[in-house]
This record gives sequence, structure tokens and C-alpha cells, in this order.
Amino acid sequence: MPVPASHPVCPPSSAHDALTSNASASVDPLVCAAQTGDATAFAALYDAHAPRLFAVCVGLAGGREEAGELVQDTFVRAWERLETFRGESAFSTWLHRVAVNIMLNEERTRRRRVQRVVIASELLPTARDADAPVADALASSESHAVALTVDVGLQLDLEAAIGRLPDGARRVFVLHDIAGYDHAEIAGQLGIAEGTSKSHLFRARRLLRGMLER
Repeated sequence: MPVPASHPVCPPSSAHDALTSNASASVDPLVCAAQTGDATAFAALYDAHAPRLFAVCVGLAGGREEAGELVQDTFVRAWERLETFRGESAFSTWLHRVAVNIMLNEERTRRRRVQRVVIASELLPTARDADAPVADALASSESHAVALTVDVGLQLDLEAAIGRLPDGARRVFVLHDIAGYDHAEIAGQLGIAEGTSKSHLFRARRLLRGMLER
């Protein structure tokens, strides 16, 4: 991994001084040390924040396997861009934003891929039949989170129920009720209006209540 270029939130000091000094009381000394390129300090940050971040990512990504990948991608990106952390928010908040940005970027890429397949199937008659199964599979994956059908006898715990929520409702629920963000912060992170965030939260809670009461 590349070494972070600078450490803007900390006064000039060595990694050791950053770990022991109180000169930057508002910033975790481990962050200061990691910003100097101290991999041991960054590993300690990983140990401290990964469990909580994983819990948030399960809700954001909709599954434990996807959440594990998102956590790993988030810490890789965090290491690469650690110099951009200015201490204006908690480090955990900054990590959550990194995770949300990765998730949204991947979603935009996936949607463009779906659009390309659909366009190709519409414009190329000879390729239509061949591409249709791919397009159908991708379209199915898009709508999977919206499908709230539950197998008879399936015992849903909260994590599984959250995973069945529509994407927008699930993300707002996780960021608000689990990560503790307010609607203004969620709106900024997800690029939606505050009213939309409130509507998603209301819908998520109503759907969860219905699923868990069955």
C-alpha cells in the first residue's frame, strides 16, 4: 500500500510522538500515527473500527459476504486517502462515508452494466436471444431487494429482515437506527432529500415490523 503523503490533522511529529502526545487532543493519536505511514497504528485502527463498520456494512450491502468485501475495500481506500482526513468528524464517521461512497460507486457501475446489456439486446436482433438471459439475471438482481416474499416457516432474525428491505429503505434504516446519523447527514451521504430519508426510514420500520411479526 502507498504511504499516506501527509498528516494534516496532527502537528509535525514522529509516529512515536503522535502516539504519546496530547498536542492534538481532538484526534485519535492512532490516526495521527497512521498518517505518517505507521502501518502498526493503522492495523490498530482496523482492529478498533472493523467490527462496528462490519455491522453497518451488513445493512448497506445486504449480506454478510458482501459486507466483508465492503469492509476490506473501505480500509484499503482509507489507507490510500488517509491524508484527506482532517479531523472535522470522528474517524468512524469518516470511515462510514468512505464505505457509502464505495457502495454507491459500485452500484452506479452495476447499473451502467445493466443498461449496456439491455441496449445491446434491443439494438442487435441477432444478439437479443443470447443476451436476454444475462439481462434477465441482472434485472432480477436489481429487484431482489424489493421482493419481500418470505418462504413459509422461515425464521427471520433482524439481520435477515434488514437484508430483505428495498435498497433505499435499508440504507437509511442502517445509517439512522444503527449508525446514528441524522436525516440531514444521511441525505448528504446518499444524495437524497431529507424528506426522502424520513420516508425511507418510516417504510423500513413498517416493513421490518411486518416481517418480524410473522
